[in-house]
Amino acid sequence: MKGRVLIVNKFYYRRGGDCVYALNLESMLASRGHEVAVFSMHSDCNLPSVWSKYFAANVSFDGTFAEKIRGLWRMLGLDDVAARFRSILYDFRPDVVHLNNIHSYLSPVIAREAHKFGAKVVWTMHDYKLICPSYTCMRDGRECTECSTSSSLGVVRHRCLKQSLAASFLGWIEHCRWPAAKMQRWVDAFVCPGEYMKRKMLEAGFDESKLKVLNNFVDVPPCDGGADEGEYYCYVGRLSEEKGIVTLLEASRALPYLLKVAGTGAQADELKRKYGSDGRVCFLGNVDSREVFGLLRGARLSVMPSECNENNPLSVIESLMCGTPVVVSDRGGLPELVDDSSGAIFKSGDVNALREAIDASWNREWDAESISANAVKRFSSQGYYDRLMHLYAM
Repeated sequence: MKGRVLIVNKFYYRRGGDCVYALNLESMLASRGHEVAVFSMHSDCNLPSVWSKYFAANVSFDGTFAEKIRGLWRMLGLDDVAARFRSILYDFRPDVVHLNNIHSYLSPVIAREAHKFGAKVVWTMHDYKLICPSYTCMRDGRECTECSTSSSLGVVRHRCLKQSLAASFLGWIEHCRWPAAKMQRWVDAFVCPGEYMKRKMLEAGFDESKLKVLNNFVDVPPCDGGADEGEYYCYVGRLSEEKGIVTLLEASRALPYLLKVAGTGAQADELKRKYGSDGRVCFLGNVDSREVFGLLRGARLSVMPSECNENNPLSVIESLMCGTPVVVSDRGGLPELVDDSSGAIFKSGDVNALREAIDASWNREWDAESISANAVKRFSSQGYYDRLMHLYAM
C-alpha cells in the first residue's frame, strides 16, 4: 500500500527552486499512487488546492508595524500555525511529513508537531538557514561559519540580513529559537541535495546518520520542436547580485557570441539599462518551464556564474538533462554537478576566468547524447523516487 505524504512548503506557487521542487514532488508522488496533501501559507499567487482551507494566514515582514509583529510571532511559532497544522495532520493522517522551506513564513514548529503526531519527518534542505541566520554561509564574499557552531551574535554585529540591525537581530532570535539540537530530535532524515550541503551541516554539529545526500530531480518534457534556433549561450535564473550575473555580462562584452538571459529579479531594470543596447545580449524576461527547456536545448552551452554558495540548482540539472554543457563557478555545490565531459568550472567572480571558460566551451565538441544520458541516470524522477522511498521507509 502506498504511503500518505504531507508536503510542506511556505509558498504554493512557482516562486523559486524550493517551490518548483515541492510542486514536482507532489506531482511525482501522486502519479505513483500516493495520497498526497499539501500545507502552505495563503497567498494570492497560490495554485488552487483542495487543502487550502488548512493553510496558515499570510504574514509580511515588510508591511506595517502590526504586520511585522504578526510576522515575528509566526517566525517563533507562537501564533496559530501549529494549531492549523495539527488540523491537517489529524484529518489527513500522513505516514510521512516532507518538509521543505518552512522558516519564517511557516516556522519550524511544524517539525515538532509532525514528530509529536508520530509521522516520519523528512526535511529537504534548499538553503543553509538551519546553520546560518542569513541563509548563505557567506560574509563579505567569503565563507563564514561564525553562527553555524554557536548562537553567536555575529549576524547582528555584521548586519548580515539586508544590512539591517533590526532584521539581523530577528534572524539571530530565530536562529536561537530553532537550534540544531531541537531540529534533530524532531526530524528523522535531512535530505541534502549535495555533498557540500552535507559537509556544512556536519560542521554545524548535525548527526551524520541523519544526513542523506540525494540530488534534486527533474524530468525534461519531450522535444516538441520548440527549441530556439541560432548560435547562442544562455543564463537561466534570478537577476540579482549573488547570482554573479554582472560578472557574466562583463565577460560577455569581450566575447563575439550571443548571450540570452532568462529571468527577472532585483537587478533586472538596472542590467537592461546598462547592457540591453549591446547586440550580443538579449534579455528574455520571465519565461515558463517549457520555454526554459526550449532555450536550453537550443544553446551551445549554459552558464551558472553564482557568487553565493549554491546548493543543487535546478537550472544546471535541466541543462544537463537537455544535453547542454554548463559553465559553473566554484561556489557551494556547483562543482559537484559537472565534470570535464559535461562542462567547465571557473573561479567565482573572475571575469577573465569566466570569459576563457565560455570561449573554450563554445569551441569544443561536446557529446550531447552522453551528457543527457548521464544526467537522466543521476537526476530523473524515477531514480529519485526509488531512493526517496528508501528514506520514507527508514
